[in-house]
Amino acid sequence: MSLMPFAPSRPLSIGVELELQLLSCNDYNLASSAPDVLRRVEKRAHPGEIKPEMTRSMIEINTSVQQEYTGLVEELRALRDVVSEAGRFLNVAVAGGGTHPFQHWSEQKIFDAPRFHHLSELYGYLAKQFTIFGQHVHIGCPGPDEALHLMHMLSRYIPHFIALSASSPFVQGHDTGFASARLNSVFSFPLSGRAPFVLRWDEFERFFGKMTGTGVVESMKDFYWDIRPKPEFGTIEVRVCDTPLTVEIAAAIACYIQAMSRYIMVEQRTPPEEDDYLVYTFNRFQACRFGLEGVFIDPRTHEQRSIREDITDMLARIADHARELHAVEAMEHVRDILRAGNGTSWLRQSYAREHNLADVMQLQAELWMGKQVMNWKFF
Repeated sequence: MSLMPFAPSRPLSIGVELELQLLSCNDYNLASSAPDVLRRVEKRAHPGEIKPEMTRSMIEINTSVQQEYTGLVEELRALRDVVSEAGRFLNVAVAGGGTHPFQHWSEQKIFDAPRFHHLSELYGYLAKQFTIFGQHVHIGCPGPDEALHLMHMLSRYIPHFIALSASSPFVQGHDTGFASARLNSVFSFPLSGRAPFVLRWDEFERFFGKMTGTGVVESMKDFYWDIRPKPEFGTIEVRVCDTPLTVEIAAAIACYIQAMSRYIMVEQRTPPEEDDYLVYTFNRFQACRFGLEGVFIDPRTHEQRSIREDITDMLARIADHARELHAVEAMEHVRDILRAGNGTSWLRQSYAREHNLADVMQLQAELWMGKQVMNWKFF
């Protein structure tokens, strides 16, 4: 009898969670409006789930289980529209992006729920500093050992996911110089980083048993790893992405991860190795700091290239898998990001033109709510 049973799920099914910013339409600072927005959306039929997050100026939308890009993006648009309509009624705008550019953590209010109060007491000011906004992608796995295999094989490509989704250059009124400053806040948590290198589920269960025995963790939710297994869903969960600026980009990145997962499951027979993690922290930092221009070191060959070049190579390798998954349109969105730039590029270009972060946030909200289309020729 398994101590932590791994639920059955359809292999390569996908689910997406997006943490979203709630903004006052007066000054485009964060607004503590989550309770009002959630009460409003309860009255509307909608797919998936809409839930509170750590502080009252953020909410989370979760899709149902999807199989391909078309269904995923349609559901994300439906969730976006429900949340945006609730916001309009309350004079609240909704936006993507990994950080708010000028909010101050000390002004944030913890959402009134037992788990969030517990985390606030445990982590102190870090809980309010966790007013950051990420995309989590779930990939269905055929079994627990296969989930661990996929988790470790995908870990070497974490820089891809960070660089493609990066949309958090500004913190407390300043350009940090990072493409994804959001992840610096995640790294502050003691149980962040990478999962332990175990390849069998019974070994993972023993590790989990030891950790719960110490009293440090109570559930898988207490691990803030870059990728973690979610046995109750039968998935692995990729957690490093900033919330992109549009739902279309969010869906495209999820399907890029899905196609890469199929490539790993079908073609890559070489097992993961502990030494794959020798360059893990370096590669991840490069992606956070420099985005697509960051240096990527292949852990097996030690070859160095830009993250942009490594993604380009990966797109060629997974092209057949993307076609099988009906994700060709999603891969075109990924190519658009490589050509025109990620969300951080858009935000910096917008600020260079507007010279005002509140005006940038207004544009960012209009972009996410579908009031304007991302212009790839903007750069």
